[in-house]
Amino acid sequence: MPRFFVGTPLSPGDLMPLPDDVVRHILVLRLQTGDSIVLFNGEGGEYSAELVGIERRAVTVKVGEFRDIEVEPPYRLTLAQGIASGDKMDWLIEKAVELGAFSFVPLTTARSVVRLSGERALRRHAHWEGIVRASCEQCGRNRLPEVMPVREIATWLGAMPRVPAEGELRILLSPRASIQFSALPATPPKGSVTVLVGPEGGFSAAEEAAALDHGFEAVGLGPRVLRTETAGMAVLSALAAVWGGW
Repeated sequence: MPRFFVGTPLSPGDLMPLPDDVVRHILVLRLQTGDSIVLFNGEGGEYSAELVGIERRAVTVKVGEFRDIEVEPPYRLTLAQGIASGDKMDWLIEKAVELGAFSFVPLTTARSVVRLSGERALRRHAHWEGIVRASCEQCGRNRLPEVMPVREIATWLGAMPRVPAEGELRILLSPRASIQFSALPATPPKGSVTVLVGPEGGFSAAEEAAALDHGFEAVGLGPRVLRTETAGMAVLSALAAVWGGW
């Protein structure tokens, strides 16, 4: 059944117009009056709904029952990702949503191929938020992961307490790490989890040192060097399998 995000309060029995982006999607899918859909607003749970009016540029629905359905993993994981070039960043965010990431931090680093600032950064941020919504619609999540504004890695680390809170886990993926993934805890920590991944060229030695100085633990993923779009997804998949996030 088609699922759509609407950023407004929902209540059973309401008759309401759908936002323009959802209207376009419904028209593309050629849905008809009387068809059933699912709506969610990111606050948890979802609502059944029925299409009661379809016009060229407007669609009206009647909101049905609320279903308290949650598919979130039993841990809160932030993916801090050095901005990747081309459409890799879009792919990363889409797949990380499917794998249960709680939030995303796009980082500009010394070796970043793509550098975003000003109006361009704002446009990309809005674009990534749209990818999060679409991915939640597809994979069944009813809570939207947050996309943080683009930040310089030094600024982001500088705003972070140097000592992790009790139960917090900070992971720096590095091909130079002496600790391997198998050494991570077998159960999810009680606090937050942050996975830090470099861009195509990896982090500089200074950036890795700064991360370690802020409580990150360097972790390797075996003898092969993974691409930036592979490394984070490998870790998120493995953690979901080990910690019960599937």
